[in-house]
Amino acid sequence: MAAPHPHPIHLRPTAELAPRVLLPGDPGRALQLATLLLDAPLMFNHHRGLWGYSGTASDGEPLTIQSTGMGGPSAAIVVSELAMLGAQRIVRVGTCGSLRADVRLGALVVATEALAGDGTSRALGAGARVAPDLDLLAALRAGAPDAVCGPVLTTDVFYGGELDAPRDAVAVEMEAAAIFQVAARTGLAAGCVLAVTDELAGGERRRMDDEAVEAAGEAVGRAGAAALLAMARSGRPGPTRPR
Repeated sequence: MAAPHPHPIHLRPTAELAPRVLLPGDPGRALQLATLLLDAPLMFNHHRGLWGYSGTASDGEPLTIQSTGMGGPSAAIVVSELAMLGAQRIVRVGTCGSLRADVRLGALVVATEALAGDGTSRALGAGARVAPDLDLLAALRAGAPDAVCGPVLTTDVFYGGELDAPRDAVAVEMEAAAIFQVAARTGLAAGCVLAVTDELAGGERRRMDDEAVEAAGEAVGRAGAAALLAMARSGRPGPTRPR
């Protein structure tokens, strides 16, 4: 692996970075959540189209919302550079496809681990499964008690290809394993909560309409923010990982 740069080259901050960060994939969802969750948001980054915003959350403390783009390579770059800039806790708030018939459109899924079916996390040294921070996982579960909790499969492919999902996978998405692996390497605490926008069980895709996807984006953003706010109230230091 190449030596890290001493400073970010893809994120170019135009506002202060908060120690806690929400990570939607979609730049448009970053703007949506900034409007919803932040008081007086300022643009944190617009370089490379990776929109990010910093402002004050409902607890009076700073929060940054930074988009990662699509897929593990882009997400790994963003998380690596957030670590360089001083982030401490991060939560991926994205969308996914359900792999179980009982996990329906609109459901929230809290990732108990990421199954590394992607190239990025494996290139960064991940094994078959990558764990989130345990305290953030507990906070996400507590803040979204109706969410489905289980492993999510991270893959590089959205269209085409064969989906070889382990039997215990609840859903499939494209960034969690890379985010968890970069977090483990850089000392960040990372978690992941997703909204189901597609049903894939049975081999056919059923997808929400755009209005419902927007509502799901709000719901998953609120769930991620609630976990980060709860962590701030708890005062727990540092990441906690399985031994």
